[in-house]
Amino acid sequence: MKELTKAEEQVMQILWQIEKGFVKDVLAKIPEPKPAYNTVSTIIRILEKKGFVGYKAYGKTHEYFPIVDKTSYSNFYLKNFIGGYFGGSFQKLVSFFAKENDMDMTDFQSLMQHVGDDLKEEDK
Repeated sequence: MKELTKAEEQVMQILWQIEKGFVKDVLAKIPEPKPAYNTVSTIIRILEKKGFVGYKAYGKTHEYFPIVDKTSYSNFYLKNFIGGYFGGSFQKLVSFFAKENDMDMTDFQSLMQHVGDDLKEEDK
């Protein structure tokens, strides 16, 4: 899997949200200033070549849908991010954010409680 550019990620976020759609549907969800229709079409074709997007053809028109799910890409992206900036250490990442956000022990314990609750939910 390859990392996406900002423009590609923006289009994928929209496709993950709408689940399937035509170029005009994606363009409608992009905030102002909107890129040209052809720009969005080109980005979608690049995503297709990268294996992120599939399509169903209706004559000359294509309806696009994500092939890679958001969770899979998020996991890939975070592993690369943590590897690149924190030597692959989740502990270093948490420590960095705790220091940068001036977390006190109460905030940190609350965060750990949330993580624990989320893990318990996944085990069910």
